[in-house]
Amino acid sequence: MSSTNIEQVMPLKLAQALANPIFPALDSQLRAGRHIGIEELDQHAFLMDYQTFLEEFYARYHVELIRAPEGFFYLRPRSTTLIPRSVLSELDMMVGKLLCYLYLSPERLANEGIFTQQELYDELLTLADESKLLKLVNQRSTGSDLDRARLQEKMRASLSRLRRLGMVWFMGNDSSKFRITESVFRFGADVRSGDDPREAQLRLIRDGEAMTLDSVSATKEQDDIDSDASESAEEEQA
Repeated sequence: MSSTNIEQVMPLKLAQALANPIFPALDSQLRAGRHIGIEELDQHAFLMDYQTFLEEFYARYHVELIRAPEGFFYLRPRSTTLIPRSVLSELDMMVGKLLCYLYLSPERLANEGIFTQQELYDELLTLADESKLLKLVNQRSTGSDLDRARLQEKMRASLSRLRRLGMVWFMGNDSSKFRITESVFRFGADVRSGDDPREAQLRLIRDGEAMTLDSVSATKEQDDIDSDASESAEEEQA
């Protein structure tokens, strides 16, 4: 088919984008809720090159291809979206806000950007209301060691879910260590402007303010299956 005939159906640049071997896997990742940052060089460059045309493509599914101020891309659903979506749990949101806080912290530079799951858990207990956190995993929590162990398990599952969304990178085969990507600013949208974004983010964590991160994603049932599998795998490694 000639380029003239193609353009009668769709813009040539869009046809080139859809025919690119990068597109099928990238499209699947975006539809699953993944955020594509500069760390993923080829995919990010592809989205930069074809952004305008892919925005029109995804609009047909009633979702928006967004490029955040920090440079990462993601799909944001409209109320009429044709792509399945899910909303993160309250604990997922809290972990995400904490990751954003750590990304802004001096410790990130001191640690060469690497944190451990234990450090994340310790910061969670230090900065947030522990009793509220425990009730997220057990409404009848008494603050027992068992409740705290369960909270730590759930935190690991939240971190694994956020990894699948492109917000952290595990260090090789060691899931106990991770790097935080700029995509965590999805959890810091309310503090992008201001004199001290880290203090504003800390206030959100301490107040336990819920911020809906509504994103296209795999179905909720599949997310739950993946989370359970991640927890089982991590418990086996422990």
